[in-house]
Amino acid sequence: MRDRVAWGPARSKGPDPPPRGSVSPSIGLLGDVMLGRGVAKELASGDPADVWAPEVRELAGSCDAVICNLECCVSERGSPTERIPGKPFFFRGPPQAVDALLAIGTTAVSLANNHALDYGPDALEETLSHLRTAGIPAAGAGPDIGSARRGVVVEAGGARVGVVAASDHPVEFAADADRLGIAHADFRSGTPAWLPKEIAGLREMCDLVVAVIHWGPNMTRRPAPWQLRVATELVDAGANVVAGHSAHVFHGIGWGERGPLLYDLGDALDDYAVDAELRNDLGVMAIWRPRSDPELELVGLRLDYCFTRLAEGVDADWIAQRLDRACSELGTSVERAAEQRFLVHAS
Repeated sequence: MRDRVAWGPARSKGPDPPPRGSVSPSIGLLGDVMLGRGVAKELASGDPADVWAPEVRELAGSCDAVICNLECCVSERGSPTERIPGKPFFFRGPPQAVDALLAIGTTAVSLANNHALDYGPDALEETLSHLRTAGIPAAGAGPDIGSARRGVVVEAGGARVGVVAASDHPVEFAADADRLGIAHADFRSGTPAWLPKEIAGLREMCDLVVAVIHWGPNMTRRPAPWQLRVATELVDAGANVVAGHSAHVFHGIGWGERGPLLYDLGDALDDYAVDAELRNDLGVMAIWRPRSDPELELVGLRLDYCFTRLAEGVDADWIAQRLDRACSELGTSVERAAEQRFLVHAS
């Protein structure tokens, strides 16, 4: 079970880390967790933990750390932003949303995404405050560009884990020198210099570094060539694992010099309409065990309306078939270890 210890911003000091290579924590990685709209109503009317099936809570609780993308603000303030004319979706969770994160033992979140500022700066500021009060460090957003880009450091099973986050959209939400916002990166034009620099800084003080990236368009089946390039560059800079999201559909897994490249984990909780062909109601939770064999396990998830459980039956079979095809395209292989559990092997 995880130790709920966090050092906060990457530049802050804390206890000396253990010698590198001496520990092998289990780190749960989830894609988009959306706690607004219909999910918000469920959270406000009942036990926030109940949006997750007991077996999902048990699975997450078995990890030393859980990291996800928080695809909404958490606030009772603000109004729909006018920064992006014609923006169709606005996601805001109630204060109880933090309890839903705690129910799965969330250790850190990314706020670098296209919904963090849906209700304006006051709502994002309150989101940061709620997370801080709950002891959940947030990467990828802050009151200025420096803090938004700065990683956070958390503990997982005796290891220091650095978490840095960035999003390629929208540029309208980007933090500036004196403006609250997200860590924006125009990856199609190249990896911005600040991101490898931040990863390298985390690498110096941490045992492991996780790059959490929100990138690419919705409803795609596989990563674009530019995503393959960026992932490699992040690993070259010192990231041990790249955890991506944004497509709402899980992609295949690649493998870098230091560990797995999770181009898109799909969704973990939402109230979205379901595409019958792309099956955005099916996702995966990655359990990364660095320095172990096997190093990466995926667990299939089924997203019912505002409720997430483990995938079973034909849903688990669909995930198995999809993973086998998608991973083979990226040079990895998948071994089905149980109904909804899959081991990913590097070539």
